[in-house]
Amino acid sequence: MPTFVLASASPARLKTLRSAGLDPLVVVSGVDESQVSGVPPADLALALAGLKCRAVADGPERPDGSLVLGCDSVLELDGQALGKPDDAADATARWTAMRGRSGVLHTGHCLRDTATGRVAEATASTTVHFADVTDAEIAAYVATGEPLHVAGAFTVDGLGGAFVTSIEGDPHNVVGVSLPLLRTLVADLGHAWTDFWATG
Repeated sequence: MPTFVLASASPARLKTLRSAGLDPLVVVSGVDESQVSGVPPADLALALAGLKCRAVADGPERPDGSLVLGCDSVLELDGQALGKPDDAADATARWTAMRGRSGVLHTGHCLRDTATGRVAEATASTTVHFADVTDAEIAAYVATGEPLHVAGAFTVDGLGGAFVTSIEGDPHNVVGVSLPLLRTLVADLGHAWTDFWATG
């Protein structure tokens, strides 16, 4: 069995994969995300996922014959791609714009089998409906620091969960990795998803 490698520093992605039965090796890509610009949000998410995947798959830290997953998430609001906010002021402005509205969370997935060189990739998109939160709630949330570390300045699996009224699509995708999509990509590369379940 190939080693499953997660090319991401996201603790939420790692937790999601572990909850789904996988025990990935984490190798952080360290790519400069600013090198991709001027493309639609869904394409941006996939392009950045591909960069992360390639950086780790071609690097020295991943084991031979591994399956390397690169992911990247952006929130699309008013046609703009929103990654992690620059600072607290940016996070506050984001929430002021998002409250009472809906956005689309795009997560790009790029999976490479380093034994064969084959790549399977796709973007999962989930619509997120935000609560009409107050200025005081926004200030309190931003003060926790949580929204500064995540795409779109929100979480559904943390403090921000109370500020998301509903989602349309795969809930795991909003956390950062779509499990149903990943299962399909694994199958596309000739592997069985259940073979990666960590047992014992």
